[in-house]
Amino acid sequence: MNEHNDQKFLEIQGVHQSFATAKGEFVALRDINLTVKKGEFIALIGHSGCGKSTLLNLIAGLAQPTQGTLICANKEITGPGPERAVVFQNHSLLPWLTCFENVYLAVERVFGSSARVGGKSAEPKAKLKERTQAALEMVGLSHAMYKRPGEISGGMKQRVGIARALSMAPQVLLLDEPFGALDALTRAKLQDELTQIVAQTQSTVVMVTHDVDEAVFLSDKIVMMTNGPAATIGEILNVELERPRSRLQMAESLDYQRYRKSVIDFLYTRQAHVEKQA
Repeated sequence: MNEHNDQKFLEIQGVHQSFATAKGEFVALRDINLTVKKGEFIALIGHSGCGKSTLLNLIAGLAQPTQGTLICANKEITGPGPERAVVFQNHSLLPWLTCFENVYLAVERVFGSSARVGGKSAEPKAKLKERTQAALEMVGLSHAMYKRPGEISGGMKQRVGIARALSMAPQVLLLDEPFGALDALTRAKLQDELTQIVAQTQSTVVMVTHDVDEAVFLSDKIVMMTNGPAATIGEILNVELERPRSRLQMAESLDYQRYRKSVIDFLYTRQAHVEKQA
């Protein structure tokens, strides 16, 4: 199990989120309260429509809450910032640029000439290239850094997306189902690599997932959301499994199976999702 700093690093206090629609106000989230310690890996799980991605977008600063406050490193979140990097299910790479150039764009924006806007000194190009190369090497793509997205696999594209996020040296890594569109074997491999990367970078991670096994294998804490609309946190499960975690050992672990059963019970018994009739 990871040892985490006891300080409140990421705080979500009394957050509500609603949207105006043609039929009136739609309440997506209500009364969200959550504290994340520095270095924790948090999984957000729940049925479709429970507001997982909405909550992640609020943490990213891509949206503002209707009510409540979000705080990161003792500063209120009022918009996007380089200390919070997002990896989406869609890698969003620019197809006409190489993997290196896609990552370099993010590096240049945070540490290059754009850094002067925040009162920081711009780093020389040699340092920017070094950061870019290091991020790609961290995700095992040193051999493909000069290929374009159309020349690499889906799994490799997601690695570039993760490298781009890591290149910004974020304090918080936000993942919105980054492996959801991948086949099972590729997904498992990238999950294993993600655990190694997080151990190396000591990043605080918040990840949206629909996958119970992914949530248990990766996280220190699983935040289980009630069904929407007006979704809230139904239960928080602390996953006290030693790290590093071996996929084979987890398959035989009674504790792993117990955590897995707890999440399944919440999702499919207490929050059974009834599909609307067509």
